[in-house]
Amino acid sequence: MLYYLFAFLDKNYNIPGGGLFQYITFRMALAVITSLLITTVYGRRLIDYLRYKQVGETVRNLGLEGQMQKAGTPTMGGLIIILGILVPTLLFAKLGNIYIIMMLVTTVWLGAIGFLDDYIKVFRKNKEGLAGRFKITGQVGLALFIGWTMYFNTDIIIRQEVKLPVTKDAPVQFHLKGKTPVYTQDIKSTKTTMPFYKNNEFDYGKVLKFMGEGYDHYSLVVFLFFVIVIITAVSNGANITDGIDGLATGTSAIIGVTLALLAYVSGNTVIADYLNIMYIPNSGELVIFAGAFVGACVGFLWYNSYPAQVFMGDTGSLAIGGIIAVFAIMIRKELMVPLLCGIFLVENASVIIQVSWFKFTKKRYGEGRRVFLMAPLHHHYQKKGFHEAKIVTRFWIICILLAIVTIITLKVR
Repeated sequence: MLYYLFAFLDKNYNIPGGGLFQYITFRMALAVITSLLITTVYGRRLIDYLRYKQVGETVRNLGLEGQMQKAGTPTMGGLIIILGILVPTLLFAKLGNIYIIMMLVTTVWLGAIGFLDDYIKVFRKNKEGLAGRFKITGQVGLALFIGWTMYFNTDIIIRQEVKLPVTKDAPVQFHLKGKTPVYTQDIKSTKTTMPFYKNNEFDYGKVLKFMGEGYDHYSLVVFLFFVIVIITAVSNGANITDGIDGLATGTSAIIGVTLALLAYVSGNTVIADYLNIMYIPNSGELVIFAGAFVGACVGFLWYNSYPAQVFMGDTGSLAIGGIIAVFAIMIRKELMVPLLCGIFLVENASVIIQVSWFKFTKKRYGEGRRVFLMAPLHHHYQKKGFHEAKIVTRFWIICILLAIVTIITLKVR
């Protein structure tokens, strides 16, 4: 909203400094600062309110050191994160931008599902919360909305080099790429970035090429399938990772910084040309949202680091996982998610391996056996006697290394 206000004032009254709001980096900085202020200042008030309402965490005794001391700690703190994301985005972003609209929908959608789950656990005294099938239905519903919009919305395009004569009915532009003259078109496409491959993109529309003529008619189905898998996997991965103080919040902040950088270079035609990566018109506006996201995570970490004064609950964990997945899909870097979100992937995998092996051995030998002392993986290290703070620090370091490798892949291409 402030973007439009200052754009109007600068255009009609030529107010000094009003033009600063045209710069993405300036608005991103304001979004980060505003988000930090909201989560740190008003976060304390919300925590006190949750404690007053006795919105406390119910802890099952799993035999972990210091676990029962967390009983009664306020939960549903994800509301702080959501507030820290929505307010700066509404203030500083271009609200007519389709990418911003989709990120706002994602935040509210998954935040609402997580809130309903926490509400059932806390106020209805049902430890199971919202049934898993309803969570998955909500995540799949969001994925269908995102995938359908990405596929059909005319504002979502990529800039692609073409050779004359062109086959697409779109304006042809001519410019120099270094010293080489090239022709480009802004077109609809199902292409995305393929990491580690030089001058190569992956096209969802060609996955079924082996079927022969007419395979491209199923490109929407293939694209929607990938979107559903990515969104549900990352959202649930963040939910599983949120098991010890500061783990999910800290790793999400690191991932958010990386996504902000990727969005900036993907939305800047000069840098995208230099790095030889896909240029996505109008996607640079996502940097403002990413700034608000990182600010919210860091601000919440002030209260969520060990020993935690508040837990985000599913209200926050489902939302931040979904935000990361949808953000990556929109800047067409979703195939980097297994690397960038390696912590979430490993945590997810540890649960799948543990449950699968237990069921298999129980059926085969009549006695269930375990691969880990406890799943997800962070509980395995707790069982081995590692302190929570040490586990979180090591996971953060791994996440930073994965983020660096992800960024390096841009130049490798």
